[in-house]
Amino acid sequence: MDIVNQLVAQGQFRILKVPLGFIKALQWFFSIFAFATCGSYSGTFKMAVNCKTRAESNLTISVEFEYPFRLHQVYFDAPTCKGGAPERLFLIGDYSSSAEFFVTIGVFAFLYSTAALAIYVFAYEKYKENNKGPLIDLGVTGVFAFMWLVSSAAWAKGLSDVKTATNPDQVRTFISACSNEENSCREVHDPVMSGLNTSVAFGFINLILWAGNLWFVFKETGIIAPFMRAPPPQEKPAAPETYGQQGPTSRTPTLATRAEGTSQTSTSSKDTTR
Repeated sequence: MDIVNQLVAQGQFRILKVPLGFIKALQWFFSIFAFATCGSYSGTFKMAVNCKTRAESNLTISVEFEYPFRLHQVYFDAPTCKGGAPERLFLIGDYSSSAEFFVTIGVFAFLYSTAALAIYVFAYEKYKENNKGPLIDLGVTGVFAFMWLVSSAAWAKGLSDVKTATNPDQVRTFISACSNEENSCREVHDPVMSGLNTSVAFGFINLILWAGNLWFVFKETGIIAPFMRAPPPQEKPAAPETYGQQGPTSRTPTLATRAEGTSQTSTSSKDTTR
């Protein structure tokens, strides 16, 4: 507990109040939601096949699928409505590449954000030393911004394909019994995709955060400093006039007045002598 208190005392948590640290904290937060909403998903849809012969019907066909969405490995049994054993059918598609790529970027973004926040708080002076820290941070931030763009776009396309492959209306076209007009096939429950839709939204939010943070990290590098002009010097206010220079209202006699007085005194002295 003492070690934790010492670390807290030495930390510069005010960095979290400026854009550099605050945006990094948002990146840490939203990266968790991005990979968690995708990586923890599991869904189910249900169908019903009603055969002409009621004994062969199956009204509770349940199909479960989950991350990483290797749907070609997901199967279910459906009645043929012709007697005998049911047929085993598989879903179509493997969308694990886009889903796993998206989750991987989210996990690495979370780890990097955690490390960057720790450096900002506990080793900011070393981070600024020789300008190496900001330059490395700028490069890594740029790479993650690009990776969020690629992974979010790829996962958005993959999610669209997953929705198509797990649509009960699409799946029932594979069931041979549904091609017979004497039998009826219907969907009972659609898969809930709100969690996956949220994961795509979080992916693009992360893209905005990482791309926007490029400017604030770039400012830390000091590259822009030589191009910034210094503000123009302000003119100093004029010095106040002295008491003797305040104009004709001054009571202090001028030099000319003193000379005139001296001349009049000399003239009076000469007249008295005569």
